[in-house]
Amino acid sequence: MKTTISILLISISFLLFQESFAQEVDIIPYLKKVEQGNIEEVKSELLNLKSDYPKSSNLIFLEAVLTENGQDAVALYQKLIDDFPNSKYADASLYRIYSYYFALGLYNTADKQLERLKKEYPESPYIKMTDVNVVKKNDEESPTLTNKVIEQSSTEDDYHFTIQAGAFTNAPNAAGLKKEIENAGMISFIKEKNVAGTVFNVVYIGKFTSRKEAEDFLPVANTRFRINGRVTEINQ
Repeated sequence: MKTTISILLISISFLLFQESFAQEVDIIPYLKKVEQGNIEEVKSELLNLKSDYPKSSNLIFLEAVLTENGQDAVALYQKLIDDFPNSKYADASLYRIYSYYFALGLYNTADKQLERLKKEYPESPYIKMTDVNVVKKNDEESPTLTNKVIEQSSTEDDYHFTIQAGAFTNAPNAAGLKKEIENAGMISFIKEKNVAGTVFNVVYIGKFTSRKEAEDFLPVANTRFRINGRVTEINQ
């Protein structure tokens, strides 16, 4: 009797393992479609895939790739890493989080993600890709102009600070936020940042003569446009 129960339990465990394994989806064909620009097609297919394979960790990565708002994408990549650290896309997720923070100029935060990538996934090919991102990291949060006395009657050259509002891989989404800001009567502009082949459209709000002026406006911008902005130098 005990033997029968043991065999039954083993069989159930094996079936559960098979079910779990079967839940994974090969997303490479869909990632290729994304690279080819067929984003809307893949978005439509993702809805059916999530319905058919609700437990697939691979689909979390695919959804993150399709998510055009950088902050929302980071949340999905982080979910994949936290819930499925052994996923074949875990190191790629860490790299994309690193890339997002790097594109925003948050180099210290990006470096922490890179160190985690090196520690937890030392064989990851993405580690070598980060070598192309060697830039002036000392520029981050360096108040090189804060002690300068700037005339109130400022010219364009006197505006040294701005607020980063967000980073998008989708240019129309970036343009949409820019338009929303401009419709509110504020200055907005977009800069492209290429991080290891991924182009981020970084949206900025305002031009300020001093860091303090930008920091005073930051809470207003965060509340008004539902963002998590940061003050940065315009030419950074």
